[in-house]
Amino acid sequence: MPQLTIVVPAYNESAVLRTFHQRLRQVLDALPLESNVLYVDDGSSDDTWSIIEALIADDPRTGALKLSRNFGKEAALTAGLDAVTADAAVVIDADLQDPPELIPALVEQWQAGFDVVYATRSVREGETALKRFTAAAFYRSMERLSDTAIPRDTGDFRLLSRRALDALGQLRERQRFMKGLFSWIGYRQTAVHYQREPRQAGTTKWNYWRLAQLAIEGITSFSTAPLRLATWVGLGAAGLSFVYGVWVFIKALFHGDPVRGYPTLMLVILFLGGVQLLALGVIGEYLGRNYAESKRRPLYFVEEQRLPRRPH
Repeated sequence: MPQLTIVVPAYNESAVLRTFHQRLRQVLDALPLESNVLYVDDGSSDDTWSIIEALIADDPRTGALKLSRNFGKEAALTAGLDAVTADAAVVIDADLQDPPELIPALVEQWQAGFDVVYATRSVREGETALKRFTAAAFYRSMERLSDTAIPRDTGDFRLLSRRALDALGQLRERQRFMKGLFSWIGYRQTAVHYQREPRQAGTTKWNYWRLAQLAIEGITSFSTAPLRLATWVGLGAAGLSFVYGVWVFIKALFHGDPVRGYPTLMLVILFLGGVQLLALGVIGEYLGRNYAESKRRPLYFVEEQRLPRRPH
């Protein structure tokens, strides 16, 4: 019988974890597969781990990894997927915005021959208009900037076949944007559409600052367009400055117009200085990522491991 593992990264999710597991357990009971659950506690500061231990004691299909500290969701996902030995894995968050009841539809597409089955949000309930707008803008920007086709309105909720898991395991880069890596490996991929629900309990860990950091991570990991943009902005600024300088020279030479002083000088200096700082900032982002990669530190450390017990 095919085996399926549900990988659930969790960071301070004590308010919703029991409800999530109850709904997930009902789904797994109805699946015609040998299935189990693997929670990854990403260094939670609340009682998430103690709840996971209680779930493990109550359900033999449940296992967990406890990371030594908070490494971030991308590293927690990597740790969970590295530990999967089943024929396929489903990645899902514990906040119940992604319904566990959609897992059978993902499994159906996998059994039809697809290696990656991703869940695309047709409706995003419980989110502000600003967050919906910025999310839409990010995905559409990635479409234009990246050579890797990243599906619109699609998070980490998806199923990966054994072949896809093995391919993903070979990608050990430190600066990880998992949505891009899932797409980069290729193979046969398809979408299942669903309506995203509001968070059931607890608070989101993704404020606008962290979302902006994730967006920068995604763009710099899968596109060099910002570097090219900085080059073209620099060339444009130099061209405008040259044309303006010629115009000022001609006016002064043939018309006797005095060259404007302090205001014009300050405007030019501030404009060119801003362009230079922008270009340096873009270069610094890429240089910082190269520096992080060159250190080759491990992606995560596991403090405690409880693997699911296989049925006899």
